[in-house]
Amino acid sequence: MMNIRKAFRAGSFYPADARSCHRQIEDCLGQYQPPAAPEKVIAGIVPHAGWMFSGPTAAKVYKSVQQKSSPETFLIFGAVHVWGVGRKAAMFAQGAWQTPCGTIEIDEELADTVLAEAGEEVVADPSAHEREHSIEVQIPFIQHLFPDAKILPIMVSPEKLAVRLGEKIGKLLASRDRPVCVIGSTDLTHYGPSFGFITYGIGEQSLAPMKDNDRRLLQLATEMKAEAVLAEAERHRNACGAGAIAATVTAAKALGASQGFLLEHTTSQEVMPDRPVADIVGYAGMIF
Repeated sequence: MMNIRKAFRAGSFYPADARSCHRQIEDCLGQYQPPAAPEKVIAGIVPHAGWMFSGPTAAKVYKSVQQKSSPETFLIFGAVHVWGVGRKAAMFAQGAWQTPCGTIEIDEELADTVLAEAGEEVVADPSAHEREHSIEVQIPFIQHLFPDAKILPIMVSPEKLAVRLGEKIGKLLASRDRPVCVIGSTDLTHYGPSFGFITYGIGEQSLAPMKDNDRRLLQLATEMKAEAVLAEAERHRNACGAGAIAATVTAAKALGASQGFLLEHTTSQEVMPDRPVADIVGYAGMIF
């Protein structure tokens, strides 16, 4: 019997029916045209909030991939917000994921290869994915733009094993003929009373220093300094998915990338400026 992960956040983070999902994705894509560089996209960083906040930012990354590459599989490193991921990263290695847009298969052949090559850093653990949203909210974008693609979801904590895992996976992918796009899922600074982070005060005056807090981490990501990303996030609380960033950056470097290209950096406050300025979350889209 096939192991199918059912959608957990449909109806809250994104629509609960296929028609609404496809319509909202098209709205997020809009008339966006990717920049000239890089010529080919081998990896990306995307946010994972509700689509109403971060969907347009994520869409820019996926549109760039669509125009510049033809991946058969998306290997997605996800942030960890739930209990269940131990000292090793957690892979969903067999079966499929179900969203309102349909079912998308796991690349089981790639999963087996990664587990064989990087077993010290990652383990097959589908239960760890059941209630985590950081990868789930990406899947309908992939289904919409890449209907024949497969996925390989891996949740990775913000620890140095993320760097080792990314390097091993990058080298493995570089030796294969089948095109794979590596995606890292993270939001940036979570600022405000609800997050216990009010260093810059509360209100409009907090937005500029909060974005500066994001920019330090984004600069390190564009420079592909994976270990520095982990240290920066631990010290300044400017990424919930620092492990996903580190693994993605390291894999992209092994695949030949030399720098990242920032497509967009925004915040929940800028997306919805009429909301009271209290809790703010940063979002960015980046390609390699």
